[in-house]
Amino acid sequence: MNASAYLVFRDESRWNEVFRLTSDRVTAIGRAPSNTIVLKDDRCSRAQAQIRFDEEQDAWFLKDLQSRNGTLVNGRKIDSEAEFRLSTNDILMFGKSHLMFLNELRELPSDGSSSEFQIPPAEFATEKMDSSSVLGSSHVLSGNMEVSEETMITFRRDKARLLETIELENSGLSNPAGKRIRRSIANLCRLAIEINRGADERAKLDLALQYLLRELPVNHAAVLLLPVPCEDKFPIDALEVSASMTSGAGIRGKSNTYQKVSDYLAQTVLESRNAVIARHVRGDSILGRRNSEGIIDTTSVICAPIFVDARRWGILHVYSTDPRRVPDVQDLDFTLGVAEILGIMFENLREQNLLEESLNRARDENADLRKRLGVQSEIIGNSPAVQEITEQIALAANSRATVLIHGESGSGKELVARAVHFSSSRKKAPFVCLNCAVLSEDLLASELFGHERGAFTGATDRKIGKFEAANGGTLMLDEIGEMGLNIQAKFLRVLEGHPFERVGGTKPISVDVRVIAATNRDLEQEVIAGRFRKDLFFRLRVVEILVPPLRQRVTDIPILAEHFFQRFRAETGRKLLGFSQEALALLQQYAWPGNIRELKNVIERAVVLARGNRIEASDILLSNLAAGTDSGELSSIPALAPSGEDFRPVSLQEAELEHIRKTLEFTEGNKSRAALLLGIERTTLDRKIRKIQSAENS
Repeated sequence: MNASAYLVFRDESRWNEVFRLTSDRVTAIGRAPSNTIVLKDDRCSRAQAQIRFDEEQDAWFLKDLQSRNGTLVNGRKIDSEAEFRLSTNDILMFGKSHLMFLNELRELPSDGSSSEFQIPPAEFATEKMDSSSVLGSSHVLSGNMEVSEETMITFRRDKARLLETIELENSGLSNPAGKRIRRSIANLCRLAIEINRGADERAKLDLALQYLLRELPVNHAAVLLLPVPCEDKFPIDALEVSASMTSGAGIRGKSNTYQKVSDYLAQTVLESRNAVIARHVRGDSILGRRNSEGIIDTTSVICAPIFVDARRWGILHVYSTDPRRVPDVQDLDFTLGVAEILGIMFENLREQNLLEESLNRARDENADLRKRLGVQSEIIGNSPAVQEITEQIALAANSRATVLIHGESGSGKELVARAVHFSSSRKKAPFVCLNCAVLSEDLLASELFGHERGAFTGATDRKIGKFEAANGGTLMLDEIGEMGLNIQAKFLRVLEGHPFERVGGTKPISVDVRVIAATNRDLEQEVIAGRFRKDLFFRLRVVEILVPPLRQRVTDIPILAEHFFQRFRAETGRKLLGFSQEALALLQQYAWPGNIRELKNVIERAVVLARGNRIEASDILLSNLAAGTDSGELSSIPALAPSGEDFRPVSLQEAELEHIRKTLEFTEGNKSRAALLLGIERTTLDRKIRKIQSAENS
């Protein structure tokens, strides 16, 4: 435990203020502001002396730092070349400043007078402390509170000792002093709790001021705040009284109005971040007035900075206009403790305001995003097919059932899923999309369920899966038919309401997620082929919405084209008037194998590259691909169509299989080349070949 001792300052005829020495630091004394104890005395040197504790000798030592006028102990000048070992009751003299060294505070007389001490020679004993003696002075008149020529800062402190651990048994305090410390600590704890219950900032400040007026011998208290918290520059003139309070305890005939702190004291406190006690501060309301004895009225002041780290918020100012009610060092500690609580309160309010602003911005951005998503997710068109989809969306949105959306690629399955989500009670919760076709089975499991750190190579951090990210909202799984069989089983368990575990984890996780699946495959055929689980198929197909291809809703093509035209014209700033009749006719005659996605891209290109003031047919670039089948898989139209007497009506499926057979004969069984000529994937060709073989066997 750190050893401690005390320096007691002499104020005129009394030993008054106390400074605590601790063994873990060297106490520097001098005129320079960087010293621990600053002596505003022209007789002192900038670096006058220092006091330190020697653990080996278990003693305190004073060393004069070769000061100009030297350092006296008990009236005798000490050697500047050696350290002087201090004993209790030694009286130190630095210029006009007198201090007494004590090992324990109980050695101080109860009345604080100097009569019980052996006073050194008359020269020392008759010295009077004036405005330049201890810890600061000023001759500047400013603000509502004047710092007179007799004003002196008698004590300063950087942090409240009451908030530190105090061992009363070893502190040398008498029982009454110990009880006072315990009461002050209890009041600070009670204030810290109650201040969090305050309704607003003003209520919190009033509560703190009430505690100060109740605990301290003062009759005025106030909180003065800077316009904004500062770290380096302090606009003292901008300090404003945020809250003030006056008690009924005052002197009859005096003004009971709060007097603002002087600029000097405010500047001193904010720059040093130390709380100070000042004496002989006169207020405007009593400036120049004298009492019946002809003595100028005086004020005792405590100023404490309100700060957190390097950010200063303002100052806490309390004072007494009654010479019988004089704050002491423990009152300074209590005030500084209240200031520290207020600093944390202001910092918490600041963080709360920043968080509220951030949440408001995020809320506005989300609302704007939802608005824009709502526009983009709107199913545009007035065809019977669109009207039927709209009715299905309204019915599906009101339930919690799983939805299966079936349609060709680019037909707007994701837009339908968004419309279901934003029309449901989950619209304020997340809407998360995942394409199952672009990931391997292992990566898909990681994306869906998340993984723990180290679960596999490259898993450097824990990752939250899409199920957790969509908790409370909707998860859309596009291309669900591409999901592997192994992960289908785990996915089915989650759909049934069972908890899941992250990849590499052991903790079960439960979520509330509505699943919307989308596919362009015929899942019934996938089940028959053994590539899709039957139980998962029936679990997904609770509500099914069929999205027709664009070629089956020709009347919607002009409406969609106009929608995309207006959108891209606004984005590019082109001054186009619209479509020509030939261009619209071309758009309606085309089969749109890429559906709405292709239409959107075609219109965007036309808006960008149109040469006239309208989009002409020549500005529209269309592909040579044929339209897809109802299953969404592309096929080629035979180059030679049957005609004349050779024509025999057959189904589209028979015509497709016949064309595939002839293409394979043309490529001499080369499946890769045949798939390239047909414009389909190799896996799609294999599936169709199996259909041919099944038809031939039957």
